Amino acid sequence: MKSILIRLVVSAVALWITSLLARALGLQLEIGSAVGAVVAVVALALVNAVIRPVLNLLVGPLNCLTFGLIGFVINALLFWLVGQLGIEGFRVGSFVAALFGSVVMGIISGLLNAFVRVER
Repeated sequence: MKSILIRLVVSAVALWITSLLARALGLQLEIGSAVGAVVAVVALALVNAVIRPVLNLLVGPLNCLTFGLIGFVINALLFWLVGQLGIEGFRVGSFVAALFGSVVMGIISGLLNAFVRVER
């Protein structure tokens, strides 16, 4: 349970850093509060656990044709979907912001998780 909470906090920090970078670039990706970031991360995890497998099954052949690049589009669509859920303190204004957010958050989250050691 402790490792899940640590990963949740790390992902929320990654989302916050991503929103700062997006704001610097003029993209419409906003985090209003720490609670909004945590709720958005939980929503992202749920959407990725429930909807992503169905989408991956549906676009499997297209994924093969594009050598996996459609995965970026699926990530961005799911990120955008969470931004449209009406979570207070989390807003994604455009598909470009969602694409940027999903890619950059994945990179930052991966880097931060590499520095966090959680004993199992």
